[in-house]
Amino acid sequence: MSGDLYFSGERAPREQFQKTARRLASHMHSEGVGPDDVIAILMRNDLVYLETVEAARLIGARYASINWHAAGREILHILSDSGARILYAHADLLQPVMADLPNDLCVVSVPVPDSIATAYNVADQAVPGALDMATLWDTSPEYSGDAQKLRGMFAYTSGSTGLPKGIRRAFNPEAPDTWQTYAGLARTLMDARPGDRMYVSAPLYHSAPNALSGFVLAAGDVDLFIDPKFEPEGFLATIDRHKITHAYIVPTMMVRLLKLPEEVRQRYDVSSLRFTISTGSPCPVDIKAAMIDWFGPVLNESYGASEIGFMTLISSDEARAKPGSVGKILPGGAVRVLDDRFEEVPTGEVGTLYIHLPMFGDYEYSNTHGAMDGQRQGHFSTVGDVGYVDEDGYIFISDRKKDMIISGGANIFPAEIEAQLILMPEIADCAVFGAPHPEFGETIVAAVTCQPGHQVSLEAVEAFLAPRLARFKIPRKVDIHETLPRQESGKIYKARLRAPYWEGHDRKV
Repeated sequence: MSGDLYFSGERAPREQFQKTARRLASHMHSEGVGPDDVIAILMRNDLVYLETVEAARLIGARYASINWHAAGREILHILSDSGARILYAHADLLQPVMADLPNDLCVVSVPVPDSIATAYNVADQAVPGALDMATLWDTSPEYSGDAQKLRGMFAYTSGSTGLPKGIRRAFNPEAPDTWQTYAGLARTLMDARPGDRMYVSAPLYHSAPNALSGFVLAAGDVDLFIDPKFEPEGFLATIDRHKITHAYIVPTMMVRLLKLPEEVRQRYDVSSLRFTISTGSPCPVDIKAAMIDWFGPVLNESYGASEIGFMTLISSDEARAKPGSVGKILPGGAVRVLDDRFEEVPTGEVGTLYIHLPMFGDYEYSNTHGAMDGQRQGHFSTVGDVGYVDEDGYIFISDRKKDMIISGGANIFPAEIEAQLILMPEIADCAVFGAPHPEFGETIVAAVTCQPGHQVSLEAVEAFLAPRLARFKIPRKVDIHETLPRQESGKIYKARLRAPYWEGHDRKV
């Protein structure tokens, strides 16, 4: 019941973790960082990432967690837009942008651990002009001040269209400490008990694994296992060896797990799992059913957004009874389904989902790229998701409104097509989007990557989908890619796939 941390299987006792975090907090304080100020983190999954987050919590700073896939101009924009006072970055990620960083920014170079170097085929390196993290550990005293109330993550959108926009959570000094809310959610949302063990390999720059890791740290008596990268068989081996009870796994990870040979899947005991959770992208019904058959009724899905937080939760048993649903709104929250005139639609009809969930606090965007037009209706907010609520209060997501394809007057939701296309044995990953068509307005394009040693054709895709989808939903073009611009969290940069098709057109839909 120690609440220790493990990185790539190596144990870091909680006491040592806290000691290091207090040293980092002391350095932040010496650089003039205080409550409501901002530090920035540009790292892959690493124990140091979490130590830096904990240091920010101690002094009441916000932390802008930067997607390490971001382009240099996006990184510079986030640093400027957030007002970050310090940047902590893995050395190999820092090197390409170091010359362009502002002179008044304190820059700390973090050593690249061997496990990250191996997983990503990178090397540690000295970064002239940056402070060395190892030196800070050795020379900084431990911070002795009282822990401040949690300000938390200053999340940024992906930047798939335009520059990333910051999501700044409102802070009420009179409200209870959100850190205590996190500790409560570890018990109520995750059913975490003393001595449990949570596994995360999804990127910590993403709000969902970041928050779940925070819940575990706040609980204080649950071990947290972090890996730098998801590897299907390695994940199963970790569950077996360390008797993992909780895990965060998104649909793309599930697909990779299910495509392991049966003899590999049977090699590992996963019976210690009691709770897994998926969020970030819709989980296809067939994929969820196959995972429940394998792992047992331990799979939970949550509908969430960086702006609003975890909004729903649905258990395995509920998912079997309500296939395709993401669950009911969490206690204390409310949902409204509105049409384009912002009027509520009848039960069961599709509209834009607006959510009110006060437990995570209100938010605002940090720049003009985050205009709120149509995004708020009173206390209710939307992130553009389209869906409906059934007579029992279960929410169903059809798609993101901005991703919807309109072809020949028909509304087509790519998520429905992707859920079937990913089941094709030859396909490893896929994304569906609309391209311009002179007669129908838009036509359906599927961007796919293939399993090793396999190829796929448009004719093969049509034959596979014909029994599964209406003909008007079947892609008319298939693009083969080596990789798709998809984050480990499951979110894909569809705008980058769509852009070449819309060049030279005076419309974008």
